[in-house]
Amino acid sequence: MTKISVALCTYNGEKFLHQQIDSILNQTHKVDEIVVCDDCSTDNTHQILNDYQKRFPEIFRIYSNEKNLRSVKNFEKAISLCTGEIIFLSDQDDVWENNKVEIFNTFFALNKETDVLCSNGYIINENNQTQDLYTVWDVPEFLEENKQDIDYFKIFATIGNFATGAAMAIRRSFLNQVLPFPTIEGLHHDEWIALASAEQKKFAFLNKKLFSYRIHSEQQVGGISHQKNDASKEKLINRFDYDKKPKTFRDFKIKFRTLNDKERKFGSFLEKNADVKIKRFAEEIQKEKQVLEQNLKSEHFLFSLFFKYFYR
Repeated sequence: MTKISVALCTYNGEKFLHQQIDSILNQTHKVDEIVVCDDCSTDNTHQILNDYQKRFPEIFRIYSNEKNLRSVKNFEKAISLCTGEIIFLSDQDDVWENNKVEIFNTFFALNKETDVLCSNGYIINENNQTQDLYTVWDVPEFLEENKQDIDYFKIFATIGNFATGAAMAIRRSFLNQVLPFPTIEGLHHDEWIALASAEQKKFAFLNKKLFSYRIHSEQQVGGISHQKNDASKEKLINRFDYDKKPKTFRDFKIKFRTLNDKERKFGSFLEKNADVKIKRFAEEIQKEKQVLEQNLKSEHFLFSLFFKYFYR
């Protein structure tokens, strides 16, 4: 029987924490442990967690940080303390569908080559109302509708990330490939895990909506949803379709800005640290920039002169 862990990070989460924990406890495939790392909460989060631990002492392991680690390092701590073969990442304010663990666990059992798995999800508001929106998690399905083979690594490395931590589970055997998380400004733990696993062809994505991601005023990361219309869908496809060549000045500008931002992000880290994986990621970005520059020079020579001086 596969042991299932949940790495749950909390910080002043009293408002929605009950609902998330209950959704984890009420899974059709029960979890074996919930490892909670609290990041110096000042509200009633501690009391809520202690109440659950008293009711379920065999499941809950609660750790209180002596100093505030912030999201990335707090998740690093929580994940490293998990003992299960499959580790689910959990935010404090979402809600899981009751068959999420069962579906993930079955997929891992049938796909031994997959070490990191994510799923699609719903958007809910502070009042638990589902919002009818498109999200970045819809991108794989949109690309598949266009009969495209999806290169997850190329997307994550050169365009952007849609592998959200709240939707993610990882095999414990893969932790040595991602821990410790590198301290790179603007690089979240979920993006790092997605990059490392996708490069090795060990990442997979389920189009099933298996959790509800809460949009509210106090959350740390948002910006994943879009109005549900044809224009938004086309925008998402154009953004993540790595085979689609930029045509307009604006297309090139967005592409160069994205690549330059990622190049600076990894380059700054490599100036002070030697890391083989990050070096490979940086090389992928540089290769993509070279291809873009060649296309720009051959198709829009005047554009290329402008970008040479302002966007290199």
